[in-house]
Amino acid sequence: MFTLNEYNKNIGNRVKELRELSDITIQDFAEELDIDETMYKQYENGEVDIPASFLCEIANKFQVDLGLLLTGEETRMNIFDVTRADKGISVERRKEYKYENLCTKFIDKKAEIFIVTVDPKEDAVPSLNSHPGQEFNYVLEGSLKFYIHNNEITLNEGDSIFFDSSHRHAMVALNDEKAKFLAIIM
Repeated sequence: MFTLNEYNKNIGNRVKELRELSDITIQDFAEELDIDETMYKQYENGEVDIPASFLCEIANKFQVDLGLLLTGEETRMNIFDVTRADKGISVERRKEYKYENLCTKFIDKKAEIFIVTVDPKEDAVPSLNSHPGQEFNYVLEGSLKFYIHNNEITLNEGDSIFFDSSHRHAMVALNDEKAKFLAIIM
C-alpha cells in the first residue's frame, strides 16, 4: 500500500513521462493548461495533490485514459468493466473530497465516473475549481450546497444537477453530516 505522498509522486512521474514523451516543455504545458508553472512543477514532483478534474484534463490532452495516470496500467477492457462495491480506485485528490473512480480499465471511455464523499467542515469555505466539459452529479446520501457561477443551490438525496464544468464550482456538506454523490465527468 502506498502512502499518499508516494501515490502523488507516482502520478506526477507518469504525467512527467507523458509530457516528455510528447516533447512538451514544462513552460509550454503549464501555459496550455492555464496553470502557474511553479504549481505545475509541484504537481509533477508529487509535492501537491493534483485535483481529479485536472487529472482528467491532462489525460484528455495526452489522449490516455485516466486509469493509466491513476494506476500506471494500460486500460484494456472494451466490452465492460465491473467495479465491485467499495473496490474502486481511491483518488484522494482534494482535501475537501474523497474520490472513488468506478471505471479504470475500460478503453476509450467517453466519461469518468466517481463516487465522491464530502465530509462536513465547520465554516466550510468552498475551494472552487473548473475543468473542460460537462458534469452530472446525483446525490446518493446527505445534503450538499452546490456553488456555481454566482449561484448557491441546495441538493438533497435523490437530487441531481448537470452543468458546464468550465464554470468554477464546488460543494460543501450540510447539516454536519457526510454527503456522497455520483459524479460523471464528460
